[in-house]
Amino acid sequence: MSDRIIMRTGECLIAGGPPFTAAEPEVVIGELAGPVGTQIATRPGNQSAGHSKVFAILDTDIQVRPVTLMVSKVTVKSTAYTNILMGTVQGAIANGVLDAVREGILPKEKANDLGIICSVWLNPGAATDENLDHEALFDIHRRAMKESIRKAMTHEPTIDWLLDNQDKVTHKYYQRSLDAKKNQG
Repeated sequence: MSDRIIMRTGECLIAGGPPFTAAEPEVVIGELAGPVGTQIATRPGNQSAGHSKVFAILDTDIQVRPVTLMVSKVTVKSTAYTNILMGTVQGAIANGVLDAVREGILPKEKANDLGIICSVWLNPGAATDENLDHEALFDIHRRAMKESIRKAMTHEPTIDWLLDNQDKVTHKYYQRSLDAKKNQG
């Protein structure tokens, strides 16, 4: 069995905090000498309006390892949104990566050989909320990033769990649409 990490995927939703602080990062993790590395090498040069691709940094001039490329799931339309995404959330993502290394979820010895692509969701309402709780926003995105990485590295949910629970789980937003339809009729 190979010790190579070709490609792992994971996601996590953490909600329930103050308004506009929910996080739902989706990650792809793999060795830089593979498909993930190819995407990390090519995506920054292939920018698209409203969906910038940037490295996760602790602060300006301090990029994390494993190298982590952030891509916004939401079309960025304002300076306020950009400042939150490329400030509070970018720092949170970077810290979540380092937390995963510190806890052994990501192997420290592979920190220079792995790459992560993270699709980041930041609620658009964050840009207009004058009372946005940046501390809670940072904490929630940091925890969600670490949990996404953990799920990717442990292949969670497992196929057995999915098969056992397929008929017990209803997508949250599908259920809401059913409930709304029932209330209308």
